[in-house]
Amino acid sequence: MALPKLETSKYPTVIPSTGKTIEFRPFLVKEEKILMIAQESKDTSQIFNAMKDIIKSCTFNAVDASELTTYDLEYLFLQLRAKSVGESAEIKIKCEECGEYNTVSIDLLAAEVKSAVGEVDKKIQLNDTVGIIMRPITLAKSEALSKEAKADEDIFIRSIAASIESIYDSDGVYQTDDTSEDDLKEFIESLSHKHLEEIQKYLSAQPKLQLEVKFKCDKCGHDNVRILEGLESFF
Repeated sequence: MALPKLETSKYPTVIPSTGKTIEFRPFLVKEEKILMIAQESKDTSQIFNAMKDIIKSCTFNAVDASELTTYDLEYLFLQLRAKSVGESAEIKIKCEECGEYNTVSIDLLAAEVKSAVGEVDKKIQLNDTVGIIMRPITLAKSEALSKEAKADEDIFIRSIAASIESIYDSDGVYQTDDTSEDDLKEFIESLSHKHLEEIQKYLSAQPKLQLEVKFKCDKCGHDNVRILEGLESFF
């Protein structure tokens, strides 16, 4: 006789960078085992790969985690963790006044993806006729950068290239994914310092997973207001 199959709940959420609504289920023992092994390895690459595999499984293969941004991955994984383990977590936070560490309970579902400087236009006009459209760097492109770059110059050029979605002028729009590496490198090397500043402004404004936490220090009574950023801050 076949054993009974357990039904799992489904929850909706939104991918921050695209606004697309997806469904997910809590992770199960098999996924928790994968994550535990990855965490024990203390290998950042292995942990990220485990997170990507878990997100793919728990979204019913609807999400290719390699095409997510870092903040997408962090947000989705936090949603998974909240529905799988619990919507709150107790973490240690240092008092900004006396330095004492306090145990603070936080609401994981209150975390949001935000930009510290507000929204920055992804369209950068280079001159009267030529401009570029920027894009967040996906995990796949980020991993490719770290593997393929052979020198500091390569990293610099490739990082800029990965963040440009398209180039346009009065004649049309040119997708960088369809442009040769040499042509794209030549174009980037022709940019001015001012252009690079505009690109850096866009990259620096990329959103982060954030949560505002308020607590009174148990030792000195100071009222703390802290902004947690990045997935590692929540556990």
